[in-house]
Amino acid sequence: MPKPLGHYAQSYRENLTKSVIPFWLNHSLDRECGGYFTCMDRDGSVYDPRKYMWPQARQVWMFARLFNQFDRREEYLDAATLGLDFIRKYGRDEQGRVYFSLTREGSPFFFQRKPYGAVFFVMALIEYAIATGEDRYLDEAKAMFADTVRWLDDAALLGRPNHAGQTAVSVLANHMVLAFMVVELMAACDDGSYRPYVRRAIDGIVQHLHDGIFLEHVATDGFDLRQYPEGRLFNPGHSIECAWFLLHLLRIEPNEEHQRIALDVIEQTLVRGWDQQYGGLTYFVDIDGNPPAQLEAPMKLWWPCTEALYALVLAHTLTGEARFADWLHRVHEYTWSHFVDPEHGEWFGYLDREGRLTHTLKGSAYKGCFHVPRCLLMCVQEIERQG
Repeated sequence: MPKPLGHYAQSYRENLTKSVIPFWLNHSLDRECGGYFTCMDRDGSVYDPRKYMWPQARQVWMFARLFNQFDRREEYLDAATLGLDFIRKYGRDEQGRVYFSLTREGSPFFFQRKPYGAVFFVMALIEYAIATGEDRYLDEAKAMFADTVRWLDDAALLGRPNHAGQTAVSVLANHMVLAFMVVELMAACDDGSYRPYVRRAIDGIVQHLHDGIFLEHVATDGFDLRQYPEGRLFNPGHSIECAWFLLHLLRIEPNEEHQRIALDVIEQTLVRGWDQQYGGLTYFVDIDGNPPAQLEAPMKLWWPCTEALYALVLAHTLTGEARFADWLHRVHEYTWSHFVDPEHGEWFGYLDREGRLTHTLKGSAYKGCFHVPRCLLMCVQEIERQG
Protein backbone atom coordinates (compact mmCIF):
# COMPACT_ATOMS: atom_id res chain seq x y z
CA MET A 1 0.00 0.00 0.00
CA PRO A 2 1.35 3.47 -0.87
CA LYS A 3 2.42 5.48 2.18
CA PRO A 4 2.07 9.22 2.85
CA LEU A 5 4.79 11.27 1.21
CA GLY A 6 6.00 12.33 4.63
CA HIS A 7 6.97 8.72 5.34
CA TYR A 8 9.28 8.71 2.33
CA ALA A 9 10.72 12.11 3.22
CA GLN A 10 11.64 10.84 6.67
CA SER A 11 13.31 7.71 5.26
CA TYR A 12 15.21 9.68 2.64
CA ARG A 13 16.41 12.35 5.06
CA GLU A 14 17.61 9.72 7.51
CA ASN A 15 19.40 7.72 4.83
CA LEU A 16 21.02 10.86 3.42
CA THR A 17 22.27 12.25 6.72
CA LYS A 18 23.11 9.06 8.62
CA SER A 19 24.33 6.78 5.86
CA VAL A 20 25.13 8.34 2.49
CA ILE A 21 26.82 11.63 3.37
CA PRO A 22 28.92 10.11 6.19
CA PHE A 23 30.17 7.38 3.84
CA TRP A 24 31.63 9.92 1.41
CA LEU A 25 32.93 12.27 4.09
CA ASN A 26 34.63 9.44 5.96
CA HIS A 27 36.16 7.57 3.05
CA SER A 28 36.50 9.62 -0.14
CA LEU A 29 38.34 12.82 0.79
CA ASP A 30 41.99 12.69 -0.26
CA ARG A 31 43.53 15.18 2.12
CA GLU A 32 47.07 14.37 0.93
CA CYS A 33 46.73 14.88 -2.84
CA GLY A 34 43.41 16.65 -3.19
CA GLY A 35 40.23 15.51 -4.87
CA TYR A 36 38.33 12.38 -3.98
CA PHE A 37 38.72 8.64 -3.97
CA THR A 38 35.68 7.21 -5.73
CA CYS A 39 36.67 3.63 -6.48
CA MET A 40 35.81 2.11 -3.12
CA ASP A 41 34.57 -1.27 -1.98
CA ARG A 42 31.64 -1.86 0.35
CA ASP A 43 33.47 -0.68 3.49
CA GLY A 44 35.09 2.35 1.86
CA SER A 45 38.45 0.71 1.17
CA VAL A 46 40.08 2.07 -2.00
CA TYR A 47 40.71 -0.38 -4.83
CA ASP A 48 41.80 2.19 -7.47
CA PRO A 49 43.38 5.51 -6.40
CA ARG A 50 42.95 7.26 -9.77
CA LYS A 51 40.76 10.35 -9.98
CA TYR A 52 37.95 10.04 -12.52
CA MET A 53 36.59 13.37 -13.64
CA TRP A 54 32.90 12.48 -13.89
CA PRO A 55 32.56 11.60 -10.18
CA GLN A 56 35.13 14.23 -9.13
CA ALA A 57 33.11 17.11 -10.58
CA ARG A 58 29.79 15.58 -9.57
CA GLN A 59 30.94 15.32 -5.96
CA VAL A 60 31.98 18.98 -5.94
CA TRP A 61 28.49 19.87 -7.17
CA MET A 62 26.86 17.60 -4.61
CA PHE A 63 28.64 18.97 -1.55
CA ALA A 64 28.21 22.55 -2.74
CA ARG A 65 24.51 21.87 -3.26
CA LEU A 66 24.21 20.37 0.21
CA PHE A 67 25.85 23.48 1.62
CA ASN A 68 23.63 25.81 -0.42
CA GLN A 69 20.27 24.13 -0.01
CA PHE A 70 20.34 21.61 2.81
CA ASP A 71 22.64 22.48 5.71
CA ARG A 72 25.27 25.21 5.71
CA ARG A 73 27.86 23.08 7.44
CA GLU A 74 31.43 24.15 6.81
CA GLU A 75 32.52 20.55 6.28
CA TYR A 76 30.31 20.41 3.19
CA LEU A 77 31.89 23.53 1.72
CA ASP A 78 35.36 22.31 2.70
CA ALA A 79 34.70 19.02 0.90
CA ALA A 80 33.56 20.89 -2.21
CA THR A 81 36.65 23.11 -2.09
CA LEU A 82 38.94 20.09 -1.85
CA GLY A 83 37.53 18.72 -5.08
CA LEU A 84 37.19 21.96 -7.02
CA ASP A 85 40.75 23.06 -6.34
CA PHE A 86 41.98 19.69 -7.60
CA ILE A 87 39.98 19.56 -10.83
CA ARG A 88 40.70 23.21 -11.68
CA LYS A 89 44.43 22.58 -11.23
CA TYR A 90 44.71 19.26 -13.04
CA GLY A 91 41.49 18.35 -14.84
CA ARG A 92 41.83 20.14 -18.20
CA ASP A 93 44.32 20.09 -21.06
CA GLU A 94 45.80 23.17 -22.72
CA GLN A 95 42.69 23.49 -24.92
CA GLY A 96 40.35 23.40 -21.93
CA ARG A 97 39.13 19.89 -22.68
CA VAL A 98 38.44 17.71 -19.64
CA TYR A 99 40.36 14.50 -19.06
CA PHE A 100 38.50 11.31 -18.21
CA SER A 101 40.96 10.23 -15.52
CA LEU A 102 44.05 11.37 -13.67
CA THR A 103 46.55 9.67 -11.41
CA ARG A 104 46.01 10.14 -7.71
CA GLU A 105 48.46 13.04 -7.78
CA GLY A 106 46.81 14.69 -10.80
CA SER A 107 48.81 13.64 -13.87
CA PRO A 108 46.71 13.00 -17.00
CA PHE A 109 45.89 9.32 -17.44
CA PHE A 110 43.14 8.98 -20.09
CA PHE A 111 41.17 11.22 -22.44
CA GLN A 112 37.71 9.88 -23.37
CA ARG A 113 36.75 12.17 -26.30
CA LYS A 114 33.29 12.76 -24.88
CA PRO A 115 31.94 16.09 -23.56
CA TYR A 116 30.30 14.83 -20.37
CA GLY A 117 33.21 15.43 -18.03
CA ALA A 118 33.04 19.08 -19.07
CA VAL A 119 29.30 19.13 -18.35
CA PHE A 120 29.86 18.14 -14.74
CA PHE A 121 32.78 20.54 -14.46
CA VAL A 122 30.42 23.37 -15.45
CA MET A 123 27.90 22.20 -12.86
CA ALA A 124 30.58 22.13 -10.16
CA LEU A 125 31.67 25.68 -10.94
CA ILE A 126 28.10 27.03 -10.90
CA GLU A 127 27.18 25.50 -7.56
CA TYR A 128 30.49 26.47 -5.98
CA ALA A 129 30.03 30.04 -7.19
CA ILE A 130 26.69 30.13 -5.42
CA ALA A 131 28.23 28.68 -2.26
CA THR A 132 31.07 31.20 -2.12
CA GLY A 133 29.46 34.22 -3.78
CA GLU A 134 32.56 34.58 -5.96
CA ASP A 135 31.65 35.64 -9.50
CA ARG A 136 34.93 34.41 -10.95
CA TYR A 137 33.71 30.82 -10.69
CA LEU A 138 30.45 31.70 -12.42
CA ASP A 139 32.33 33.52 -15.18
CA GLU A 140 34.49 30.44 -15.62
CA ALA A 141 31.37 28.27 -15.78
CA LYS A 142 29.82 30.48 -18.46
CA ALA A 143 32.93 30.31 -20.61
CA MET A 144 33.17 26.56 -20.16
CA PHE A 145 29.46 26.18 -20.95
CA ALA A 146 30.03 27.80 -24.34
CA ASP A 147 32.88 25.38 -25.07
CA THR A 148 30.85 22.41 -23.88
CA VAL A 149 27.93 23.26 -26.16
CA ARG A 150 30.35 23.37 -29.08
CA TRP A 151 31.66 19.92 -28.12
CA LEU A 152 28.12 18.58 -27.82
CA ASP A 153 27.37 19.90 -31.29
CA ASP A 154 30.56 18.66 -32.93
CA ALA A 155 32.30 15.61 -31.51
CA ALA A 156 35.12 16.09 -34.03
CA LEU A 157 36.38 18.91 -31.80
CA LEU A 158 37.13 16.23 -29.22
CA GLY A 159 38.86 13.98 -31.71
CA ARG A 160 35.86 11.93 -32.88
CA PRO A 161 35.55 12.64 -36.63
CA ASN A 162 32.45 11.85 -38.65
CA HIS A 163 32.76 9.07 -41.24
CA ALA A 164 31.12 8.60 -44.62
CA GLY A 165 28.84 5.77 -43.50
CA GLN A 166 27.46 7.58 -40.49
CA THR A 167 24.04 9.22 -40.41
CA ALA A 168 23.04 12.36 -38.55
CA VAL A 169 21.80 11.28 -35.12
CA SER A 170 20.35 13.10 -32.13
CA VAL A 171 21.62 11.69 -28.81
CA LEU A 172 19.20 11.92 -25.87
CA ALA A 173 22.01 12.27 -23.33
CA ASN A 174 23.23 15.44 -25.05
CA HIS A 175 19.87 17.17 -24.61
CA MET A 176 19.65 15.93 -21.04
CA VAL A 177 23.00 17.40 -20.01
CA LEU A 178 22.20 20.64 -21.82
CA ALA A 179 19.03 20.81 -19.72
CA PHE A 180 21.05 20.14 -16.57
CA MET A 181 23.48 22.96 -17.30
CA VAL A 182 21.01 25.58 -18.46
CA VAL A 183 18.56 25.10 -15.58
CA GLU A 184 21.42 25.59 -13.13
CA LEU A 185 22.84 28.57 -15.03
CA MET A 186 19.48 30.31 -15.09
CA ALA A 187 19.06 29.76 -11.37
CA ALA A 188 22.43 31.42 -10.80
CA CYS A 189 22.13 34.28 -13.33
CA ASP A 190 18.80 34.70 -15.09
CA ASP A 191 19.83 37.43 -17.53
CA GLY A 192 17.75 36.03 -20.38
CA SER A 193 20.68 35.01 -22.54
CA TYR A 194 20.23 31.33 -21.70
CA ARG A 195 16.51 31.09 -22.48
CA PRO A 196 17.13 29.95 -26.08
CA TYR A 197 19.02 26.98 -24.64
CA VAL A 198 15.98 26.13 -22.51
CA ARG A 199 13.84 25.92 -25.62
CA ARG A 200 16.56 24.01 -27.43
CA ALA A 201 16.76 21.43 -24.62
CA ILE A 202 12.97 21.04 -24.54
CA ASP A 203 12.74 20.53 -28.30
CA GLY A 204 15.71 18.19 -28.26
CA ILE A 205 14.25 15.94 -25.59
CA VAL A 206 10.75 15.86 -27.10
CA GLN A 207 12.05 14.81 -30.53
CA HIS A 208 13.08 11.50 -28.92
CA LEU A 209 9.48 10.67 -27.97
CA HIS A 210 8.37 7.28 -29.32
CA ASP A 211 5.28 5.38 -28.15
CA GLY A 212 5.25 7.12 -24.77
CA ILE A 213 8.98 6.78 -23.98
CA PHE A 214 12.17 8.59 -24.90
CA LEU A 215 14.53 6.63 -27.17
CA GLU A 216 18.29 7.03 -26.86
CA HIS A 217 18.95 7.87 -30.52
CA VAL A 218 16.89 9.26 -33.38
CA ALA A 219 18.04 10.04 -36.92
CA THR A 220 17.72 13.67 -37.93
CA ASP A 221 18.08 13.15 -41.69
CA GLY A 222 15.18 10.73 -42.34
CA PHE A 223 17.36 7.61 -42.18
CA ASP A 224 15.70 4.45 -40.82
CA LEU A 225 17.85 4.12 -37.73
CA ARG A 226 15.75 1.27 -36.35
CA GLN A 227 17.54 -1.15 -38.63
CA TYR A 228 20.45 -0.71 -36.22
CA PRO A 229 20.41 -1.64 -32.50
CA GLU A 230 21.11 1.95 -31.44
CA GLY A 231 17.92 3.07 -33.18
CA ARG A 232 15.91 0.62 -31.07
CA LEU A 233 17.65 1.37 -27.79
CA PHE A 234 15.48 2.25 -24.79
CA ASN A 235 17.28 3.11 -21.56
CA PRO A 236 14.58 3.40 -18.87
CA GLY A 237 16.90 5.33 -16.56
CA HIS A 238 17.59 8.01 -19.14
CA SER A 239 13.99 8.12 -20.32
CA ILE A 240 12.64 8.83 -16.85
CA GLU A 241 15.49 11.21 -16.00
CA CYS A 242 14.76 13.24 -19.12
CA ALA A 243 11.09 13.35 -18.15
CA TRP A 244 11.84 15.06 -14.84
CA PHE A 245 14.41 17.31 -16.48
CA LEU A 246 11.66 18.32 -18.89
CA LEU A 247 9.41 19.18 -15.95
CA HIS A 248 12.18 21.38 -14.55
CA LEU A 249 12.61 23.12 -17.91
CA LEU A 250 8.87 23.74 -18.04
CA ARG A 251 9.10 25.75 -14.84
CA ILE A 252 10.94 28.27 -17.01
CA GLU A 253 8.99 27.79 -20.27
CA PRO A 254 5.53 26.43 -19.29
CA ASN A 255 3.71 24.30 -21.85
CA GLU A 256 0.74 22.10 -20.96
CA GLU A 257 1.28 19.66 -23.83
CA HIS A 258 4.93 19.14 -22.92
CA GLN A 259 3.96 18.66 -19.27
CA ARG A 260 1.49 15.97 -20.26
CA ILE A 261 4.20 14.28 -22.33
CA ALA A 262 6.65 14.33 -19.41
CA LEU A 263 4.14 12.89 -16.96
CA ASP A 264 3.04 10.16 -19.34
CA VAL A 265 6.67 9.26 -20.12
CA ILE A 266 7.30 8.71 -16.41
CA GLU A 267 4.47 6.20 -16.25
CA GLN A 268 5.13 4.52 -19.60
CA THR A 269 8.85 4.19 -18.90
CA LEU A 270 8.03 2.23 -15.77
CA VAL A 271 5.38 0.14 -17.51
CA ARG A 272 7.75 -0.83 -20.33
CA GLY A 273 11.00 -0.91 -18.36
CA TRP A 274 9.89 -2.72 -15.21
CA ASP A 275 10.82 -6.41 -14.96
CA GLN A 276 7.48 -8.06 -14.28
CA GLN A 277 9.10 -11.32 -13.17
CA TYR A 278 11.85 -10.16 -10.83
CA GLY A 279 11.11 -6.48 -10.27
CA GLY A 280 13.39 -3.52 -10.82
CA LEU A 281 14.11 -1.39 -13.87
CA THR A 282 15.83 -3.23 -16.70
CA TYR A 283 18.99 -1.42 -17.76
CA PHE A 284 18.52 -1.57 -21.54
CA VAL A 285 15.64 -2.68 -23.75
CA ASP A 286 15.39 -3.24 -27.50
CA ILE A 287 11.95 -1.81 -28.35
CA ASP A 288 11.42 -4.32 -31.15
CA GLY A 289 12.18 -7.31 -28.95
CA ASN A 290 15.55 -8.09 -30.52
CA PRO A 291 18.53 -9.08 -28.36
CA PRO A 292 19.99 -5.85 -26.93
CA ALA A 293 23.53 -5.12 -28.05
CA GLN A 294 24.56 -4.37 -24.46
CA LEU A 295 25.51 -7.53 -22.56
CA GLU A 296 24.55 -5.83 -19.28
CA ALA A 297 21.02 -5.10 -20.56
CA PRO A 298 19.10 -7.31 -18.07
CA MET A 299 20.98 -6.01 -15.03
CA LYS A 300 19.45 -3.76 -12.38
CA LEU A 301 21.47 -0.66 -11.53
CA TRP A 302 21.11 1.84 -8.71
CA TRP A 303 20.84 5.04 -10.72
CA PRO A 304 17.67 4.29 -12.75
CA CYS A 305 15.93 3.67 -9.42
CA THR A 306 17.10 7.02 -8.06
CA GLU A 307 15.79 8.79 -11.17
CA ALA A 308 12.46 6.99 -10.86
CA LEU A 309 12.06 7.86 -7.18
CA TYR A 310 12.53 11.57 -7.75
CA ALA A 311 10.45 11.62 -10.95
CA LEU A 312 7.58 9.93 -9.12
CA VAL A 313 7.78 12.24 -6.11
CA LEU A 314 7.79 15.23 -8.47
CA ALA A 315 4.90 13.88 -10.55
CA HIS A 316 2.82 13.02 -7.50
CA THR A 317 3.31 16.39 -5.82
CA LEU A 318 2.50 18.10 -9.11
CA THR A 319 -0.67 16.15 -9.90
CA GLY A 320 -1.78 14.22 -6.81
CA GLU A 321 -2.56 11.30 -9.12
CA ALA A 322 -2.73 7.81 -7.63
CA ARG A 323 -0.80 6.24 -10.52
CA PHE A 324 2.35 7.99 -9.35
CA ALA A 325 1.80 7.13 -5.69
CA ASP A 326 1.36 3.46 -6.60
CA TRP A 327 4.55 3.39 -8.64
CA LEU A 328 6.47 5.29 -5.96
CA HIS A 329 5.60 2.61 -3.43
CA ARG A 330 6.65 -0.13 -5.84
CA VAL A 331 9.97 1.44 -6.80
CA HIS A 332 10.77 2.43 -3.22
CA GLU A 333 10.19 -1.08 -1.89
CA TYR A 334 12.46 -2.62 -4.53
CA THR A 335 15.17 0.00 -4.06
CA TRP A 336 15.21 -0.11 -0.28
CA SER A 337 15.30 -3.91 -0.16
CA HIS A 338 18.02 -4.35 -2.80
CA PHE A 339 20.41 -1.38 -2.93
CA VAL A 340 20.59 0.22 0.52
CA ASP A 341 23.44 -1.09 2.68
CA PRO A 342 22.47 -0.82 6.37
CA GLU A 343 25.85 -2.10 7.56
CA HIS A 344 28.48 0.08 5.87
CA GLY A 345 26.35 2.89 4.49
CA GLU A 346 25.60 4.22 1.01
CA TRP A 347 24.05 1.99 -1.69
CA PHE A 348 25.20 -0.94 -3.74
CA GLY A 349 25.13 -0.30 -7.46
CA TYR A 350 24.87 -3.48 -9.49
CA LEU A 351 22.53 -6.46 -9.43
CA ASP A 352 21.81 -9.26 -11.87
CA ARG A 353 18.36 -9.62 -13.36
CA GLU A 354 17.09 -11.63 -10.39
CA GLY A 355 18.26 -8.95 -7.95
CA ARG A 356 21.40 -10.65 -6.66
CA LEU A 357 24.43 -8.49 -5.91
CA THR A 358 27.09 -8.70 -8.64
CA HIS A 359 29.54 -6.12 -7.29
CA THR A 360 30.12 -5.05 -3.69
CA LEU A 361 31.63 -1.71 -4.70
CA LYS A 362 30.15 1.59 -3.56
CA GLY A 363 32.04 3.73 -6.06
CA SER A 364 33.76 3.46 -9.42
CA ALA A 365 34.74 5.51 -12.46
CA TYR A 366 31.03 6.37 -12.84
CA LYS A 367 29.31 5.64 -9.54
CA GLY A 368 30.14 8.32 -7.03
CA CYS A 369 28.67 10.85 -4.65
CA PHE A 370 25.92 11.99 -6.98
CA HIS A 371 22.87 9.96 -8.02
CA VAL A 372 21.98 8.68 -4.56
CA PRO A 373 22.41 11.89 -2.52
CA ARG A 374 20.92 14.00 -5.33
CA CYS A 375 17.82 11.81 -5.38
CA LEU A 376 17.44 11.78 -1.61
CA LEU A 377 17.96 15.52 -1.29
CA MET A 378 15.57 16.47 -4.09
CA CYS A 379 12.89 14.06 -2.87
CA VAL A 380 13.05 15.55 0.61
CA GLN A 381 12.97 19.08 -0.76
CA GLU A 382 10.03 18.42 -3.07
CA ILE A 383 7.95 16.66 -0.41
CA GLU A 384 8.68 19.23 2.28
CA ARG A 385 7.97 22.06 -0.17
CA GLN A 386 4.43 20.75 -0.41
CA GLY A 387 4.01 20.94 3.35
